[in-house]
Amino acid sequence: MAKRSNPASLPEETDIQVDVGRGQIKDNALKAMVTSKLYRAKVEKAKKGKGSFRRNNKHKGKEPYSKAA
Repeated sequence: MAKRSNPASLPEETDIQVDVGRGQIKDNALKAMVTSKLYRAKVEKAKKGKGSFRRNNKHKGKEPYSKAA
């Protein structure tokens, strides 16, 4: 028969330190983890298709129309 591993030899508790940017977490570690910057959704600008148009720096600071009045 194969040898069985002793369950007492396994580490009981793993203490993993993750920087969530919250300082000292007092009571609800899971809520602090989920609401941290680690799980924040990033909105990426499209490179092709709708929403990808970028105005050139050549037009930066100019009015869209001339004020004749």
